[in-house]
Amino acid sequence: MYMEKIIDENKQGENLILEHKESNSRKLFIESYGCQMNFSDSEIVASILSEEGFNTTKSLEDADLVLVNTCSIRDKAEQTVRKRLEKYNAVKRSKNPKMKIGVLGCMAERLKSKFLEEEKMVDLVVGPDAYKDLPNLISEVDDGRNAINVILSKEETYGDIAPVRLNSNGVTAFVSITRGCDNMCTFCVVPFTRGRERSREPQSIIEEINDLASKGFKEVTLLGQNVDSYLWYGGGLKKDFKKATDMQKATAVNFAMLLDMCAKAQPKMRFRFSTSNPQDMTLDVIETMAKHRNICNYVHLPVQSGNNRILKAMNRLHTREEYFELIDNIRRIIPDIAISQDMIAGFPTETEEEHQDTLSLMDYVKYDFGFMFAYSERPGTLAGRRMEDDIPVDVKQRRLNEIQALQREHSHYRTKQNVGKVQEILIEKSSKKSDAHWSGRNSQNTVAVFPKEHYKVGDFVNVKITDCTSATLIGEAVGYSDNN
Repeated sequence: MYMEKIIDENKQGENLILEHKESNSRKLFIESYGCQMNFSDSEIVASILSEEGFNTTKSLEDADLVLVNTCSIRDKAEQTVRKRLEKYNAVKRSKNPKMKIGVLGCMAERLKSKFLEEEKMVDLVVGPDAYKDLPNLISEVDDGRNAINVILSKEETYGDIAPVRLNSNGVTAFVSITRGCDNMCTFCVVPFTRGRERSREPQSIIEEINDLASKGFKEVTLLGQNVDSYLWYGGGLKKDFKKATDMQKATAVNFAMLLDMCAKAQPKMRFRFSTSNPQDMTLDVIETMAKHRNICNYVHLPVQSGNNRILKAMNRLHTREEYFELIDNIRRIIPDIAISQDMIAGFPTETEEEHQDTLSLMDYVKYDFGFMFAYSERPGTLAGRRMEDDIPVDVKQRRLNEIQALQREHSHYRTKQNVGKVQEILIEKSSKKSDAHWSGRNSQNTVAVFPKEHYKVGDFVNVKITDCTSATLIGEAVGYSDNN
């Protein structure tokens, strides 16, 4: 029997492995925590350091350089990273005194020199926009000096660096299209740790996708803190578009246009994207999805709360009613689309009645799955500065449990609708529960497992769904899809 899995706030670190260059003599151990963008960034870091003489290793004890790519979105994520740093330092003291330790990503940007000056846990601190400076910073560390670069950029997109696909299944890959965020949600540190929104030149995105296709990859997820804000008009921040020339405006590429370009460039490749923001998503994106069979019928559409007063306090620039209208229009255009959510339980001042509004919103939408969290105060955010974290921990947890229980019910409702249907599944790996079964996902991003037979990783297979749990489809292959 396959165990059901509800997505929650637990994130696992991942040690990423790079193909070795024989000429490289130094060893890099790198772990990533948090969002998909961090994992994508680690591929960029490994690519840069590969040119500086580093091969990656699975062995922490043997590493010359240990890097952890960090998340600051919640306190729990930061505490996980601190525990890892404690382990790195213990290994350094007992087994490898020459080891150097560095922090990358959002914690590096948020805490800056505190890691070096107060906690003395690391030798190197590098923010998300400073990875190209890693060779210089490592030289500083090699010379016995601590090194830091956390300067945010208004231009950097790393579009000129070919990421090395790390620990890859050779089937799915991330492609970054934007960096930063201009939406100042009061609970979120991302605008402070990743800077202003800027979009990557579309041709470099297409070139990376074409390269992935030539190497046999079958699915790409387009990444950004807010993909719906993608706008390329020849360079510059989105906010400066009003200053663009008439020619720049006439030839500008928005997210719907980019999706169309990607789908046409590689019609045999599947495309997903993450993450969307309800206030920025336009129906031309959904219409583009409906037009192309190879754009997956799945949208991650974080709402955070079902109550208008709380949404306003969060600085979410949409109302409950506007969100419902968007959901209705999305399902009108693509009836079999899957929709997932982000939800925060126990935001400051949230009442029981307002919590019930969140549950009633969930009942209306009936999400396929979700990412659910208890509110965690983040230093430096507007909520952290101006709002008392006044909801008791036990109340937060009880509300979170109620949200998770309702999501489990809705997930089961959605997966049961697939029983008896034939679904196209892209095989990604062996099932965690059985070596005799494959695991893959359908267009709606739901995991499916089925007997391996003669199929292989990377095949598109039609699978007759015979059973399900709240998060997994179970079935039997009935033949290859015509997408192979």
